[in-house]
Amino acid sequence: MTTESSFQKGKEIVREDFSEYVAHLQLHMALQARNLVPTLNHTTEGSREKLLHQTQADFEKLISRQAN
Repeated sequence: MTTESSFQKGKEIVREDFSEYVAHLQLHMALQARNLVPTLNHTTEGSREKLLHQTQADFEKLISRQAN
């Protein structure tokens, strides 16, 4: 019985360690995403539209290059 209880404790520790790792990974990814996304200039009316069109154009170029 002591083996079962120590095995359960070991599983709980591993689960806690894994949960902590996932939390740190999510935080790291969120901070990294903040650095990768350009800030939108709210003073310019068309900044969102311009960013959207540029992203779409870049995506279409990428797809057309992969199709060839």
